[in-house]
Amino acid sequence: MDFTGKRVLITGGARGIGKSIAEGFAMRGARIMVAYHSNHEAASETLKHLLGKGHSSFAGDISDPDVCQTLMEKTVEDLGGIDILINNAGIFEPHPIDSSDYKSWQRAWQHTLSTNLMAAANLCHLAAQEMMKQGGGRIVNVSSRGAFRGEPESPAYGASKAGLNAMSQSLAQKLAPHKIFVAVVAPGFVETDMAFDHLQGESGLAILNQSPLKRVAKPEEVAYAVLFLASEGAEFSTGTIIDVNGASYLRS
Repeated sequence: MDFTGKRVLITGGARGIGKSIAEGFAMRGARIMVAYHSNHEAASETLKHLLGKGHSSFAGDISDPDVCQTLMEKTVEDLGGIDILINNAGIFEPHPIDSSDYKSWQRAWQHTLSTNLMAAANLCHLAAQEMMKQGGGRIVNVSSRGAFRGEPESPAYGASKAGLNAMSQSLAQKLAPHKIFVAVVAPGFVETDMAFDHLQGESGLAILNQSPLKRVAKPEEVAYAVLFLASEGAEFSTGTIIDVNGASYLRS
């Protein structure tokens, strides 16, 4: 896969899966906009280790639609345009229905949907406008196994990822005539900060045993699927959802 000269915006790009995605694109010739919430140290370290030149970064809360617009404007300004959008940023907040009070329940839903779904929708719209001007592009959204199997401790997370899947497939149909191709990667558990407590806690061994490989995914394994879907030659995979869960959850 060759991404020489491609301009890539990655949300949640400072750590974990996003960092691996950024590294994968950079080592293949792309210039990267690393978008992150507030961990300046992690973002600085990620930028420092990206191969090539011309990379940039942006800090902000993309659950705010105005921040999304500012992010896109800075991406276009710093990189000279956008060829590939990777919506990777996401949050997971436990809010089980049997133990959450009503205000906490509402707050968790609003925060999760605004970050995991609405931010991605807003950035898809903004990126599509730029991509239509230049004759095409790629969008890859990072979803989750939880969109299919459910998330009993965090139903808003599962719903947000299911919505992301449905939105991506709708956009794949609508944007194909504009040569903008949209696809999804749906990981299971991955060795990241978000999953650390689960993997180290009492349920850690059970999580590892969900897969016949007896482990969870590495960030670079998820990144590889993202890179494939964003690559030249993968156009006919538009609308696809690729599972990266080590056969821990199989859907028909």
